[in-house]
Amino acid sequence: MPELDAIDRKILGYLQNDSRLTMQELADKVGLSVSPCHRRVKLLEERGVISRYIATVDQKALGLHVSVFISIKLARQKEEDLNRFARAISKWDEVLECYLMTGNRDYLLRVVAADLASYETFLKTKLTRLDGIASIESSFALSQVKYSIALPV
Repeated sequence: MPELDAIDRKILGYLQNDSRLTMQELADKVGLSVSPCHRRVKLLEERGVISRYIATVDQKALGLHVSVFISIKLARQKEEDLNRFARAISKWDEVLECYLMTGNRDYLLRVVAADLASYETFLKTKLTRLDGIASIESSFALSQVKYSIALPV
């Protein structure tokens, strides 16, 4: 993959901040005319650097006031057990992020819920029903200090 130049990085920075910019607005901000700017954006999309355009929705505005970070230890770390766990949690809307980890725990999940009762329901009806889980540790976020989906460019 060819390296990104300074203009590509500017384009990415502006689009990460506001993907609703018109091509004219974006071109003006990065110092290009519309056609070359459009070509660069298309190339970034084709190369997979820009993977999609989304709307960021406020979690609390949807009534999802609880954020929980869950550490999962599986009973076994065989490939089929890891794959089974990953397939199961990929279907659950409450799970926003899931990472396979090094260290004492196998997975770290970020889960959202409306309240503690909703989280308890998620825990009892979904997570604890999965075979192969040795332990579950939940940590509740008291407040969000920083949140960003923009990558450093």
